[in-house]
Amino acid sequence: MKLASLQKGRDGALVVVSTDLTRMVSASDIATTLQQALDNWSTTAPLLEALAASLESGYIEGTAFDQTQCSSPLPRAYQWADGSAYVNHVELVRKARGAVIPDSFWTDPLMYQGGSDSFLGPNEDIEMPTDQGWGIDFEAEVAIITDDVPMGVSAEDAGQYIRLLMIVNDVSLRGLIPAELAKGFGFFQSKPSSAFSPACVTPDELGDAWKDGVLSLPLKSTYNGNLFGEPNAGIDMTFNFAQLVAHAAKSRPLASGCIIGSGTVSNKLDDGPGKAITEGGVGYSCIAEVRMIETINNGKPSTEFMKFGDTITIEMNDANGKSIFGSINQTIVQA
Repeated sequence: MKLASLQKGRDGALVVVSTDLTRMVSASDIATTLQQALDNWSTTAPLLEALAASLESGYIEGTAFDQTQCSSPLPRAYQWADGSAYVNHVELVRKARGAVIPDSFWTDPLMYQGGSDSFLGPNEDIEMPTDQGWGIDFEAEVAIITDDVPMGVSAEDAGQYIRLLMIVNDVSLRGLIPAELAKGFGFFQSKPSSAFSPACVTPDELGDAWKDGVLSLPLKSTYNGNLFGEPNAGIDMTFNFAQLVAHAAKSRPLASGCIIGSGTVSNKLDDGPGKAITEGGVGYSCIAEVRMIETINNGKPSTEFMKFGDTITIEMNDANGKSIFGSINQTIVQA
């Protein structure tokens, strides 16, 4: 089942979307918003599944689905917690700041609590007051949405509370990060609003690509019209989503509609840093990684961070090349 939220008010209008992302039908008779559906998932899910089956079979004709009319599936959420499950990414980015990763990073996930009150839509511009010095960067990630999760849930049991998956552009301001982290209190100004894919999907929609809390498909980032990266989200993921959920719920329960991100998808190559697609690698899911590799190889970075007018598209296709979540398409503009 695929769900989306059309732009309406603060919380969107819930629709069920066909598998091929061409048609939709309103779910207002079941739940007016995705959050409302999640709050009553045991009741709403079977009804939404039945509506999806009727749309898929043609019993309900539906109307055309226009991705540009979508907000993020949850236009605002009670919680957005972003992990960093690809330790290769963490290692490279920390090297850029002259920091060595502790051994615990391989056994205990990193996670920060991001702003969740003003998510961008998948086709909404990224507005910034300046494009100089702040180091605007995209980060292509996978994210899950949970049901209510009890405090202290084990990693073995946490997977059963994952209800939906989507992809995300976790925008980062690299130039602001070092000073913020030096205060010892975490990200805030350096993490502006994120944007999520037009559609979110139930795990069964992913078939064999979803297994053991990992989504094993390439995540494509196209930067200014050129393929920048397509690392596989199922490779080099040190912590799966069940482990991330358990980590988030260690000392508190999680409410339905909690979003947890994977962190920037990042693949190694021959047990070393990845390579650009033009050099035979799978590329990168953010600019910071390529800048770090340039620093390692050449002593300094040469790739610039994003500027006004730059564009980023993030998408994930199934084994048949069909888009699963729709695409995130954003442009950097001056506020």
